Amino acid sequence: GESSLSASNDPLIVIDGVPLDNGGVSGSRNSLNVINPNDIESMTVLKDASASAIYGNRASGGVILITTKKGKLGGGLKIGYNGNVSFGEATDRVDVLSADEYRAAIEGYYDEDHPARELLGDASTNWQDQIYQTAVSHDHNLNISGGVGNFPYRVSLGYSDKNGILKTDNFNRLTGSLNVTPGFFDNKLQVKLNAKAMKTQNHFADRGAIGNSLYFDPTQPIYDDGNDYGGFFTWTIPNGNPNSLAPTNPLALLELRDDNSDVLRYITSASADYRFHFLPELRANLNLAYDYSKGEGSTVVPKEASFAFNEAFGGSNSNYSQEKKNSLLEFYLNYK
Repeated sequence: GESSLSASNDPLIVIDGVPLDNGGVSGSRNSLNVINPNDIESMTVLKDASASAIYGNRASGGVILITTKKGKLGGGLKIGYNGNVSFGEATDRVDVLSADEYRAAIEGYYDEDHPARELLGDASTNWQDQIYQTAVSHDHNLNISGGVGNFPYRVSLGYSDKNGILKTDNFNRLTGSLNVTPGFFDNKLQVKLNAKAMKTQNHFADRGAIGNSLYFDPTQPIYDDGNDYGGFFTWTIPNGNPNSLAPTNPLALLELRDDNSDVLRYITSASADYRFHFLPELRANLNLAYDYSKGEGSTVVPKEASFAFNEAFGGSNSNYSQEKKNSLLEFYLNYK
């Protein structure tokens, strides 16, 4: 495979014959979010010349072929449901000084009249406990499959709501897929029609809170009611402005930042594979696909947030939007 310090080393991901744009779209967590794991039939990894023969230099990092589940003829109508509830915890923490150990270190290092000792607080705060949570998530998938005449079909709907172990982090997704795979001329002509759609809503937690939870003084309280910075304890300079050299209250980073995005994506594809009657070893394959995605979001920080302090005006409000369109026309002959 390839390796680079600046370029992407990701493999090419192909879902039902459609290569995905690995760059994703603004506001999206991962390009694979378009597919519900419950809809995956199989995954195949290509890592040799066979990958480059079909996909060219895009396959230099390897190819992951994902095939989704299809309907089957016979057996009548089938309805399936899959659901789960999960709980996530941070299984390990960085080993830092407790409030008592921190006080002992400062008092043992500095003389009694040193200003550092005067800055010690009376609280006992485990900042890592304050930023992490038990992440409760649930996932549901409903699918219907069967066949009408010689038209096998499968319809699937999925819903996911996942919280992160970092407070305020949330991922909400609604997916839908339709597969129709009829065969003609004694199955010498196989047609596949696929449609996939996804809508996600994200609330992103500020991961800077993780580092700040390690650096922040454990002897200080979480809140300082009545101050000008949202009621969160904040290190200040003599004139009352936030101290820009001090770490930020990690819980304030999470609670005072509203970072949201909405992403819509759909992929439609059609393929036809024909084995010639007079020469069964030769087959022709035609693939057509259209991949559309749109992401938009906003990040709002109120003026009372110390980490967005400005004497003239405070806070911030930024918005972004991106739209991507990819189309595919692929034809090849295969003789084996």
